[in-house]
Amino acid sequence: MWLYLVALVGLWTLLRFFRVRQVVSHLQDKYVFITGCDSGFGTLLARQLDRRGMRVLAACLTEKGAEELRNKTSDRLETVILDVTKTESIVTATQWVKEHVGNRGGSSPTLG
Repeated sequence: MWLYLVALVGLWTLLRFFRVRQVVSHLQDKYVFITGCDSGFGTLLARQLDRRGMRVLAACLTEKGAEELRNKTSDRLETVILDVTKTESIVTATQWVKEHVGNRGGSSPTLG
């Protein structure tokens, strides 16, 4: 019985150690780009990541949705209007992201 208990505690410790290593450090220096932030999951995710200190670039379909989101979040969250069905809107949003992130981003988005 003691062997099972020791094995269980060892497994729990190992899983906890592995989970701690997966935490992203320096969240305040990271950017995340989220589409569909007018309502639903996109809004909830944008607000939660903003509360955790990340810099959120939130794409909304309407100006009303963008304004409502800005009113509920900190200065770390910035919004852009994006209609993913229109190529010119995607190009504009891509340029906007590049201007905000600069060389601090990972891989740059490609259109193709």
